Amino acid sequence: LLHLASVAAVRRAAAGPLHSVKNMPFGGRPALPDRTAREAFHMNLNTIKLIATSVALVGAIGIFSACTPQQPVFSSVDVTGAEYAKGFELTDHNGQVRTLRDYAGKVVVVFFGYTQCPDVCPTTMAELAEVKRSLGKDGDRLQGLFVTVDPERDTRDVLKTYMANFDPTFLALRGTPEQLAAMAKDYKVYYKKVEGKTPTSYTMDHSAGSFIYDTQGRLRLYTRYGSGAQALADDVRLLLKQAS
Repeated sequence: LLHLASVAAVRRAAAGPLHSVKNMPFGGRPALPDRTAREAFHMNLNTIKLIATSVALVGAIGIFSACTPQQPVFSSVDVTGAEYAKGFELTDHNGQVRTLRDYAGKVVVVFFGYTQCPDVCPTTMAELAEVKRSLGKDGDRLQGLFVTVDPERDTRDVLKTYMANFDPTFLALRGTPEQLAAMAKDYKVYYKKVEGKTPTSYTMDHSAGSFIYDTQGRLRLYTRYGSGAQALADDVRLLLKQAS
């Protein structure tokens, strides 16, 4: 459309108030144009130059865009380059100390929750297990990590039993109250104990999103609760493709 508009503008400019041979007096010698005609003539020339420059600029932008690699479009929130949530050091439900470096070469999904959570936590972990199954053989390159915000009740045995409901390769991480507080601060995660009718019937309010790391251990995405397994699977595929 821009090209057609430019051509039309050039034609209009060329058809300006220049004198035709047919209207030349005295045997074909052109009469000197008056001041108005001269100004119109120069305006037409300037218009042609402006159009030509614009067309050249648009063409250059198109070439530049074609040569620029297309960035992936994620369903989750892209937080690449974030200066928080850079790592952890906690004990898993098998008693082994874990850090983000242990999962080099894998996409890692970290979720904060607790085993007595009635809905958000089991739904999130079940969807993550579904994502792994949907990846087929690439499922081995996905690591799910569940960080408990309730270390008082979530013992290693409780966590091990809980994780068996989702996928045998997923791990639960547990820290001291001090370690948990430090990690939550680094990850900008909220959690709070809400007292119940008895000392052990309390619940935990907590953030409900997941942090996603690429195969080099860099935080890349934050996915909100309720985004669905398909959207997460698509994002994981993109991260794995980037690592290929």
